[in-house]
Amino acid sequence: MTIKPLIQDRISGVLILSAIISALIAANSPLADLYAAIHHAPIRVGLLPFQMREPLIVWINQGLMTIFFVLVGVEIKHELLEGHLSSLQRAAVPAIAAFGGMAVPALIYVALAAPDGEALRGWAIPMATDIALALALLSLLGHRVPVGLRAFLMALAIFDDLGAVAIIAVFYSEEIQFFPMILAIGTFGVMICLNRLELARPLPLTVLSVLLWLALFQSGLEAALAGVLIAAVIPKGAKGSHRHSPLRITKRLLHPWAGLLIVPAFGFFNAGVSVEAETLRNVTGGVSLGVFLGLFLGKQIGVLGATWVAVRLNIGVLPPKVSFRHIYGAALLAGVGFTMGLFVTALAFEAPALAASARLSILAGSSLSAIAGLLVLARARQGQ
Repeated sequence: MTIKPLIQDRISGVLILSAIISALIAANSPLADLYAAIHHAPIRVGLLPFQMREPLIVWINQGLMTIFFVLVGVEIKHELLEGHLSSLQRAAVPAIAAFGGMAVPALIYVALAAPDGEALRGWAIPMATDIALALALLSLLGHRVPVGLRAFLMALAIFDDLGAVAIIAVFYSEEIQFFPMILAIGTFGVMICLNRLELARPLPLTVLSVLLWLALFQSGLEAALAGVLIAAVIPKGAKGSHRHSPLRITKRLLHPWAGLLIVPAFGFFNAGVSVEAETLRNVTGGVSLGVFLGLFLGKQIGVLGATWVAVRLNIGVLPPKVSFRHIYGAALLAGVGFTMGLFVTALAFEAPALAASARLSILAGSSLSAIAGLLVLARARQGQ
């Protein structure tokens, strides 16, 4: 796939939104039973006696999303080594903004969901920004927003993703199985050694990556997080060959697949909320309000407030031609918490009613954040 990034972002945004709408229609129409049956259709992978049998939704959330997490890890590594986060001054403001944008939504959620112990498990749902969808929305404005704002929003979302990955690994893993965990650690150690010895070739890395994923899947940790570990050992490449480095090649290869196939597929199979009477009754409950207000209010307050503090304290500076009105628009777009929000929801709640309430609020909060963010940025002028 060789599509220009700006056009690809727009196509990706259209596909993701179409997937969300299609899922909602399917879950609330005569197709609901078929939609549910496809979710739980058993899929066998492998050869006997080494064969795994899991529902389709597990293969998507734990398998297909591993590729998405590889891309997340590659983007993080690229930006830290040679991109917008390669210096402390460049990284400081978006890092602080990301912290504010994670802390305030979590606090809002906890405050509203505190009476219900099970509901508290969803405290991380409104914390992360959907980097693919947020950048796709920003691309709709074209040259009306400064280039530096895209860099700021991407850096903010990357730090958000770093935090989300750490939180998922620590707080949303199941009971750890000892032997598979040891196997995963050993496999990752071998991958690190190959990287250090400059022997990290595609074939051995691919084989070891599959083994790492299988070990994490059996260990109780989230297998999709294997993607971030895989990205960490992809070589940067020698100096002077950045364009052809394995890191950049991997990013170029995976970016179209993630935006045009993986995230839309994930969205279609996770956004299908059946809007029943019980779901509507829960819209004023702690989970619904916590997620909705966390995304729409918490994100804008946290990101804008933390950025203002960082600039006032001279910890860093805003990108060229970017004003606080632009930052406010970006803070609103940061409230688009679709992919990671749905991913955490699937991990946090076993009760269908709580999961449905969270998913509906993710869609509502993300939609309102997107509309408000685009309206603010459409009226903003560069440098003002």
